[in-house]
Amino acid sequence: MTDQEPAITPEQIAAAEALLDLNFTPAQREQMRKTLSDRLEHFAALRANPLENSVPPALHFNVNAADPAPAAVPRSYPMSAQPPVTRPADLEDAAFYPVTQLAELIRTRQVTSLELTEMYLARLRRYDPVLQCVATYTDALALSQAKRADEEIARGLYRGPLHGIPWGAKDLLAARGYPTQWGAKTYEGQQLDVDATVVQRLEAAGAVLIAKLASGALANGDVWYGGVTKNPWDTSEGSSGSSAGSAAATAAGLVGFAIGSETMGSIVSPASRCGVSGLRPTFGRVSRYGAMALSWSLDKIGPMCRSVEDCALVFSAIYGPDGRDLSLTPEPFQWDPALDPRALRIGYIASAFEAADAGDTDAHHRPEGEELQRANDINSAAVLDVMRAAGFALTPIELPDTDITGLWVILAAEAAAAFDQITRDGSVDQLTRQDDDAWPNIFRAGRFIPAVEYINANRVRSQIVAEMARLMTEVDVFISPSYGGRTLGLTNLTGHPTAVVPNGFTDRGTPTSITFVGGLHKEAETLAVAKAYQDATDWHFQHPDLNACKKSES
Repeated sequence: MTDQEPAITPEQIAAAEALLDLNFTPAQREQMRKTLSDRLEHFAALRANPLENSVPPALHFNVNAADPAPAAVPRSYPMSAQPPVTRPADLEDAAFYPVTQLAELIRTRQVTSLELTEMYLARLRRYDPVLQCVATYTDALALSQAKRADEEIARGLYRGPLHGIPWGAKDLLAARGYPTQWGAKTYEGQQLDVDATVVQRLEAAGAVLIAKLASGALANGDVWYGGVTKNPWDTSEGSSGSSAGSAAATAAGLVGFAIGSETMGSIVSPASRCGVSGLRPTFGRVSRYGAMALSWSLDKIGPMCRSVEDCALVFSAIYGPDGRDLSLTPEPFQWDPALDPRALRIGYIASAFEAADAGDTDAHHRPEGEELQRANDINSAAVLDVMRAAGFALTPIELPDTDITGLWVILAAEAAAAFDQITRDGSVDQLTRQDDDAWPNIFRAGRFIPAVEYINANRVRSQIVAEMARLMTEVDVFISPSYGGRTLGLTNLTGHPTAVVPNGFTDRGTPTSITFVGGLHKEAETLAVAKAYQDATDWHFQHPDLNACKKSES
């Protein structure tokens, strides 16, 4: 229906509004016409999937009003052998160090947490006017936490490699005493009187929160009420989203690491654009307590760092049940940097690499521009060569071929429910973006998704989960172009963990990425394979020249 008059008329929308006790404006009805007409195709795709009566939805009712007491989970922070790290003459030369190296500087007391914190805060203030990656500075909290870390370390109480490391939180995570504004003008100045579980757990690990980092408005894209968060490699373009600030600040050496979240690409996409390493954990591994809800069956929280091993260290601190988030599972995470991943069964999505050669990509997260597309194709193919040269036996596999087009109504319906109040009271109109693909139109159109279609979409999702379970009996981890072969959309629906790492550059010097996907709860194996790739390359050691941002110093 994209090249013809939308099938749905404004009069039909108005009539449906009367049945649902809604009242949209003529302009809003006109904007919804194409969205609702396209959704007819989604419904047709859903109905084309045969559903036996025995197939349940992918959502499960829980009779408990709250989680039971959180189970004790092991938290250990083993690191691979590190070469000696010496404090640089200019501490800013350490701004791009991974956590593993920053931790050694602090552990050996060559650098204090307070020094690192002040250095990163200064860099944030220097470069943020151009990058627009900071939603709120947390100076008072940061300085207090840094001083406490230094005092504890001086007394011999060393909590591990995150102790004293400055970090930034995507501004979907609540931190008591500071605004949590979700990137949306509607919620500007909002303060939530809680600390998100992730914030609590990183504080317990000794990390230092120095800023709330910009998120695209209500977790969509890189546009928020403060502007467009920029890519440090090329400030003429956005950093992608919605973990826009987390990716930009990490890539620009403005924090030691950051936390992002993903519903349908919001860690993978900005990590790819900005050239950082990201982990989207298995669904239900990290508590979302104190985080903005967008889609209860899809939202996931994970680390965004300068190396895969950093992601493992941060994940060790934040995973596991907390007694608050009903989706959490108790499976342990045990990072073993000495694990030889060559003993694992490694697959690759053969058709995705072939399709990359033909220029085909995931339609919902398509890299922008032919140059970026070409670079992604070339760099993805080179990854397989690197892995084979490193001694990996790679097995070609294929993802389930179920049409997932109609399953996007799951996200649309849940998001519309999460923000129904601002849709009905009209305050959604305060969001910066008001185009056809922006939340205001999606939320309004979401009011017209039939409950039957939403439930049947979740039943189709159950079938895909079962198909993926069968596939993952053949391999432990598989490799895919980050935007190829429907990997991104499908694995978000099935909840499989994904590590995304830089794998090269375009001709104009902006990063590209590759994706490693593991079996459910196999973050350790997934990260081990991704680390083997990083150990064989040096893309993650590259960092942007921030001269384009220096005008902010004047």
